[in-house]
Amino acid sequence: MTAARFAVRDPATDAVLDWVDECDDAAVDAAIAAAEAAGPAWRAVPAPARGELLAELARRMRADEARLGALITAEGGKPTAEAIGEVRYAASFFAWFAGEAPRIYGETIPATRADQQIVVERVPVGVCALVTPWNFPAAMLARKLAPALAAGCTVVAKPSELTPLTTRALAALAAEVGVPPGVINVVTGEGPRVPTRLIADPRVRKVSFTGSTAVGRAVLAACAARGARVSVELGGNAPFVVLADADVERAVAAALVAKFRNAGQTCVAANRFVVEQAIAARFEAALVPRVAALTVGPGAQPGVDLGPLIDDRAVAKVRRLVEDALAKGARMVHGAVPGGSRFVAPIVLAEVTAEMAIWREEIFGPVVAIRAVADEAAAIAVANDTDAGLCAYVMTRDLGRARRVVRQLAVGMVGVNEGLISTAQAPFGGVKASGYGREGSRHGLDDYLDYQYVMTTALDTP
Repeated sequence: MTAARFAVRDPATDAVLDWVDECDDAAVDAAIAAAEAAGPAWRAVPAPARGELLAELARRMRADEARLGALITAEGGKPTAEAIGEVRYAASFFAWFAGEAPRIYGETIPATRADQQIVVERVPVGVCALVTPWNFPAAMLARKLAPALAAGCTVVAKPSELTPLTTRALAALAAEVGVPPGVINVVTGEGPRVPTRLIADPRVRKVSFTGSTAVGRAVLAACAARGARVSVELGGNAPFVVLADADVERAVAAALVAKFRNAGQTCVAANRFVVEQAIAARFEAALVPRVAALTVGPGAQPGVDLGPLIDDRAVAKVRRLVEDALAKGARMVHGAVPGGSRFVAPIVLAEVTAEMAIWREEIFGPVVAIRAVADEAAAIAVANDTDAGLCAYVMTRDLGRARRVVRQLAVGMVGVNEGLISTAQAPFGGVKASGYGREGSRHGLDDYLDYQYVMTTALDTP
């Protein structure tokens, strides 16, 4: 580590929480070397034993959820209840992959000759670089780290410079439960220098990145250039489709979760509200009082529903998108254009059109953007009119209709009458420009394992 350090600040107060090392190139290289050196011994640990360590880590996280949640709130701003929920969600990935570790099955294939045997094993890919974002510092790390460890890989984790403290805390807990030195390494730094060096190093055989689509494309290109394995979970522009036969109260309840969790700063946040004209007025009338009742304030303050946005750039983006929408004819149903404060009160806009930036860009803030459409066919067309394809939400009482609509949506995940779809046992990921690969579920191990085929021919014995 070099002597250079950077400040981690509370987004609610801008107070300095801690000073964190700015890892120089030598420190990054040393972390990769430590992971490479620890690889053979960790790979040799029986998979059930690796699973037991993951299960113990999950238990320790749940037992320590208040402290970890307070850390997430301090550096990320989200309300305490949400932060503790994130800790539990993150722990669920360690618990899930604790069970999956002993189920890394191979296969035996019938050979063409009687003296031959063909066996296929699944083996760890090697050193993995895990690059995680600020909005879910525990959960995004857990979704990558748990399958990597279960598979027998060693890792170098690079958290966002805005929220590195949670990553350090989880790495420390892993060491306490018995994960050997060198298996988990954390490198920190501001800007792209540290992840760029990680991604370029030939000792890193797998990269997992969560972040913006633009950066994700650069990661894909860099990994392709040297043939490294890669998975990316990128931006979303999720449609929230309310069909004419929807249960309005259920749709509003789902919308509040899908839109306002972490003040709208999630990749699966409902971004574009596509509402059939026949129900648009009812939906708007039911939604606005519930939105108006949301409390904005510091995340650690009791009763708060929405914490601050992560930094001033986030506020500026929301302000730009709202001002552009209003200038192009959107109607302000509730709220006001954000000022300079990071505490942005929720906003509801109606009569939004495709020409507005707020319809084309991820908002990453507490803004509901509503567009009324004539019918189901129009709703599907509008929902699909984006490069993104992470997730969608569909509200309808008719499950036959839901199935018909879902089949036509170009997304990786859909919530039907549900605003919270993330769970450890299901594959998380998108299509189109929203990513490549899946996290969670039994499929989450795939990106951390290679196939090794062995043909053995029996020799005559003397």
